[in-house]
Amino acid sequence: MTAAAILLAAGLGTRMKSRLPKALHPIAGRPMLNHLIAACEAVFDRIVVVVGPEMAALERAAAPHATVVQAERLGTGHAALQAAPLLADFPGDVAVLYADNPLITPETMRRLRAARAEAGLTLLAMRPADPARYGRVVQDAAGDVARIVEYADATEAERGIGLCNAGVLCAPAADLFRWLGGVRNDNRAGEYYLPDVVPLAVAEGRRVRAVEAPEAELRGINSRAELATAEAEVQGALRRAAMAGGATLIQPESVVLCHDTRLGQDVTIGPNVVFGPGVTVEDGVEIRAFSHLEGCVVRQGAVVGPFARLRPGSDVGQGAHVGNFVELKNAVLGEGAKANHLAYLGDAAIGAGSNIGAGTITCNYDGFAKHRTEIGAGVFVGSNTTLVAPIRLGDGAFAAAGSTLTHDVAPDAMAFGRARPTEKAGAAATYRAARRKEKR
Repeated sequence: MTAAAILLAAGLGTRMKSRLPKALHPIAGRPMLNHLIAACEAVFDRIVVVVGPEMAALERAAAPHATVVQAERLGTGHAALQAAPLLADFPGDVAVLYADNPLITPETMRRLRAARAEAGLTLLAMRPADPARYGRVVQDAAGDVARIVEYADATEAERGIGLCNAGVLCAPAADLFRWLGGVRNDNRAGEYYLPDVVPLAVAEGRRVRAVEAPEAELRGINSRAELATAEAEVQGALRRAAMAGGATLIQPESVVLCHDTRLGQDVTIGPNVVFGPGVTVEDGVEIRAFSHLEGCVVRQGAVVGPFARLRPGSDVGQGAHVGNFVELKNAVLGEGAKANHLAYLGDAAIGAGSNIGAGTITCNYDGFAKHRTEIGAGVFVGSNTTLVAPIRLGDGAFAAAGSTLTHDVAPDAMAFGRARPTEKAGAAATYRAARRKEKR
């Protein structure tokens, strides 16, 4: 049976104390909303995202999925109802989820859907270590859901119930929207609450079932502290997956991974390495301590770091070396090439086997536009060399240390871009004497 998901993302996230919509706060380099979308795409045929007014950034993040605006924030039930025009004739089930519950797995969503085949309405529930002020799920003798009681309205006996409502539910589209239309707002906040569809389903004699899932999946993220807790949980899962896949993390708790980091087998990651989005590391690579990688590829057998920075567009070739305090930006380092220390290589291509000396800089920006540096195979660039782009060094060229080069260098040629030194005999002694006299 087909199924659709409504994702509620209109919340402002007041407790985040941020101008950024709550659903756009990232976990492992990806907004919460996109974590949830990725999981839903594996389970549901259609996705509709409910956003608030003036949330264009959220609409862009939700693309290509449909969005609808909740013009007035009148509660979660009201928010879910805004998707009705887009799903009014939908023939299957509809689940309602929250963008600030981004860690629900596809497996849990599938269990929610499977249970719906045996009930008129299903919901997700959890048994948190601290039930705090969660709504309690009250079950009948058969184990079905009789009602959900909010903490403030619960008796002491009901507050002792460990099963808590996570807010996520699933029902046939026609039933769900009919129940949502019957939800009332006669409460202190004057809002329409999604859980209030439960008594409406029970009143119609429909069976309501709770599907339990771990608290780590279901608890909401409403503050920076809760965001940090979720980040820690996701990072732990990513590290375990990396090690299970054949990577060695020397000090796992210090390594920061991204949701899309790809590590090959026999990769070794040193302490305090940070991966931003879009990094692929092939087999046998060593990433040494305190390196930062983003939007790059590191090919088989290469060595990076320590203290290296690979920025977007960088491609480190097989067996190449990127050493300490070397920064690459949109640069291709060919097979076996080396830039072992203290260099900036931006908008550049370095051929196989070339050696880039310490202090080398590619001057790629002229204040108005970026220009490329092309370095051929087997080139030697001496220490403290400045390459003013656009420039090309042919295969086998040699750039003398301390040079500033502004023109192409032919293959196998040696280029000097130094000023001729001038020596004045005795001038240093004369200078020192004059300075001492000034101090008297």
